[in-house]
Amino acid sequence: MFDTFKNRLEITGTLTTVTALRISKGRSTEPIGSDLPVIKDALGRPLIPGSSFKGALRSRLESFLRSIDPNLAEDPANYTSTTRNNQVKDLKEKHKNNDFELTQQLIGITDDIGSLFGTPWMASKFQVRDLTVQPDAWFGQYQERDGVAIDRDTETAADGKLYDFQVVPAGTPFDFKAVVENAKEWELGLLAIGLHQFETEQIPLGGGRSRGLGVVKLDIKEMNWVDVEDHPEFLLEYLQKLVRGDESAYEDAADYKDEWVQKLIEKLSPKETKSSETLTQTQ
Repeated sequence: MFDTFKNRLEITGTLTTVTALRISKGRSTEPIGSDLPVIKDALGRPLIPGSSFKGALRSRLESFLRSIDPNLAEDPANYTSTTRNNQVKDLKEKHKNNDFELTQQLIGITDDIGSLFGTPWMASKFQVRDLTVQPDAWFGQYQERDGVAIDRDTETAADGKLYDFQVVPAGTPFDFKAVVENAKEWELGLLAIGLHQFETEQIPLGGGRSRGLGVVKLDIKEMNWVDVEDHPEFLLEYLQKLVRGDESAYEDAADYKDEWVQKLIEKLSPKETKSSETLTQTQ
């Protein structure tokens, strides 16, 4: 698909569990151990899949956009509907000899949330690495908790439904790294709002959230930004600095966050409001 390198935002930080975290890998088949162990890496340390973080972030932003206009974030089930599949197939056939035109047509059928997070026909601009536990803070101590299925008729424990599950303790820090490429200013504003939800402990992760599990807090340490759109000389300079390990290859994105959020507000503001603001400014 037609594409060029325009900009890149690298975000690093620490995600810390405020309450115990349970991201289960499914029921265990081991004869000894927890019925529902958490996901672990090859060394047996806890792991938060990047897809879990990204999915929770996308879901929260979808709810915000749908509250403004349902068309801004359609039901993801529509992405794979027969009608949509046929639409994409027809576009690919019609513009098979013009990659640029095909890209523009696919962008035209992509909702705002899909523009940033991706669709079956459009790659995501936002990538999140799996979050690995910080080795110096991990001492191999998981917690085991008991659970029980409740019979809704008798409001008592259902027979034979006692189980135990594993959780990562509160206060466990994980390394966070995400990358955004070729994003528009309003998309970066949308992402800034979503990450702020994690910074203020408003998006839980994993299972057992109704029991208080999964509260996490994101502390962003660095937001490195480079924008070379329409400036090939900047791209050459950026690449040269990367090879030399020069930290000045990036700017601090903190200086741009307010501007990006403002671009998002302008995009989402009702047309009537925009018109009246323009009229006021000309009077």
